[in-house]
Amino acid sequence: MRIVVTGLIGQYAFGGVTWDYIQYALGFRALGHDVWYLEDTGSWAYDPVKQEPSADCSANTAYLARSMEAFEMGDRWIYRNGADGTYHGVRDEAEAGRIFADADVLVNVSGACWLRPETARIPNKLFLDGDPMFTHIGLVSDKRCGDHIRAHDGHFTFGLNVGQSGCLLPTGGLHWQPTVQPIAMEYWQPRDVQPAGAAWTTVMNWSSYGAKEFEGGLYGQKSEEFMRFARLPGITGERFMLAMGQGVGRTRPTAELEGLGWTILEPDEHLPDFVSYRDFLRSSKAEWSVAKHGYVKSRSGWFSCRSACYLALGIPVVVQDTGWSEHLPSGNGALAFSTEEEAAAAILAVRDNYRHHCEAARAYAGEHFEAKMVCNALLNSRGL
Repeated sequence: MRIVVTGLIGQYAFGGVTWDYIQYALGFRALGHDVWYLEDTGSWAYDPVKQEPSADCSANTAYLARSMEAFEMGDRWIYRNGADGTYHGVRDEAEAGRIFADADVLVNVSGACWLRPETARIPNKLFLDGDPMFTHIGLVSDKRCGDHIRAHDGHFTFGLNVGQSGCLLPTGGLHWQPTVQPIAMEYWQPRDVQPAGAAWTTVMNWSSYGAKEFEGGLYGQKSEEFMRFARLPGITGERFMLAMGQGVGRTRPTAELEGLGWTILEPDEHLPDFVSYRDFLRSSKAEWSVAKHGYVKSRSGWFSCRSACYLALGIPVVVQDTGWSEHLPSGNGALAFSTEEEAAAAILAVRDNYRHHCEAARAYAGEHFEAKMVCNALLNSRGL
C-alpha cells in the first residue's frame, strides 16, 4: 500500500517534534509499505529564532530535507508552503497530486494536514490525536476543527481512557480508538554505561498555549502541575536538569525554579535537532516529568511520546499518572505518580534498584511501543 504520513517536522524544526512524526513513517516502511511524508498545514512557516510565522520557508525545508535524508527518505517528502502555495521536495503541485492519487491511506498524525481535495480523496483517512482533551474540546466547540476531524474515516487518540468511566474526553459522537506512539527501536540503542554525573531530565514547555474551557471547567498546561512538585530536588537529594521552553508569553519562573534546585536549559540552544535531542535523552540518569493539567484533570490516559523514547534507550521514567497506569503497567521501568510523596518514593525506588529499572525500561518499550506493532494495529483496526 501507499501510505502518506503527515507531520510538522519542517514547520516546527525542533528535535523532539521530528521523532514524534518520523517514527510513524519508519514503522509503516518497516512493514513493507510505500511511504511518503507530507506537510501541508495551510499555515505560514514558523521561525524558531524569531518565534513567529514567516513567509520564507527555506530554513524549514532545509531542516526537513536533512532530516529525511538521515532516515533514507530524502526523495519521499512533500512540503507545501501556506504563504504562497509552493511545493517543495517534489517538482510541483501536479507531481504531488499524482502521488496522492495513488495513495491508499492518509495517516494524519496530530491532524497536522488540513485536507485539500487531492488528500480528501485518499480512500482511507486516519486521524491520530496526540493532544487528548484539547483536541476533543476543539471537536465539540469549534466547527472548523470539528469538520476537519470528522472528515476522516478512523479516529485514534493517545487518550487511552477514552469512552471509559471517569474519563472526561468528549467524543463528539465519534468512535475513538486508543493508540500509543510508535518507537523505531533500532534508532534508540541503549548505552553501555551510565554517564558520570548523569541527572534526571525531561524535555518540556512551560506552557504551549492557554487554558481551554469546557463545561465550566478549565484545562491547563504543565505550568499548572509543575509547581505541585517543585520541592523534589530538595526532598530527594537528586540532580534534575530540564530542557524547558519558556512558554507562552515567556512566563517560566526561571529564577524561582533554579532557587529550588532545578537546572534549566533552553531547548532551542541545547536540543536544536533530532540528533542532539536523542543525545540529551541518552545522557540522562532517568526521566521525571509532569503532564499537562488538561491530561490529568480529564483522566485522559495520555502517555508521552518522549517518555517512550527514554524507555527505548533503557532509561527509566517516573511520570505523572493521567490514568495511563490503568492500561500500561506501572512499577518496572515506568513508574506513575500522582502526589509529591509518590513522586519522591518512585524516584528513590529507581535510584536504589537502578540496573533493574534500566533493563525493564528497554523491555517495556519493546512490548508496548515497537513501531511495526503499533502501525500494524492502526491498519488492522480499519481492516487494511
